[in-house]
Amino acid sequence: MSWSKVKQQLESFLTPALQGKVEYRATSYRYVPDKAGQCYITVDKKNILQMNDPGCPIRWYPSDQEIKQDGSIQIPITEAEIEALRAETQGKVPEERLRVMVRGRRINTLSKSLLAAQATLSKSSFIVVATTFLTTSIEDSLESQDILLNVLALVDRRVGKKRLLNMADQIKVKHPIVQYFYALRMNPR
Repeated sequence: MSWSKVKQQLESFLTPALQGKVEYRATSYRYVPDKAGQCYITVDKKNILQMNDPGCPIRWYPSDQEIKQDGSIQIPITEAEIEALRAETQGKVPEERLRVMVRGRRINTLSKSLLAAQATLSKSSFIVVATTFLTTSIEDSLESQDILLNVLALVDRRVGKKRLLNMADQIKVKHPIVQYFYALRMNPR
């Protein structure tokens, strides 16, 4: 499917509050056939989703250590996880250390998934993901580990406010770009 058709279909699914505010853009290199070009998403004419842009307001993590040391990432920990670790260690670990260990495990898993999700966005992969989004259910797109599928689903008109409110805890452990579009959808300004 051509880029113009994909763009037209994606824009037809935008929620009314974000129409004209969120745009899908692409660059091409006509005389350099081995260069794929870039696709990006703009909000109010400002590049928001473009990994290689240093002026992008969203933080992209170059290593898992930066993710682990980022204090702004909130990791919700449940009592069930603490109880599972307590059973695993047979009660030999002090109580205050259990919470630290559970958070360490969760942040390690999160850092691996965030780095995997930050794969370079080239035009071809954007079109592939967008085509996948157009052919799969909205629930699968929301639950996916792919940040682009999450973003496309969050700005979709088929996702209502009630569903968005129920996703608040899930969004806390997603990539900052997914959190940005969630906040934009909750408060379109």
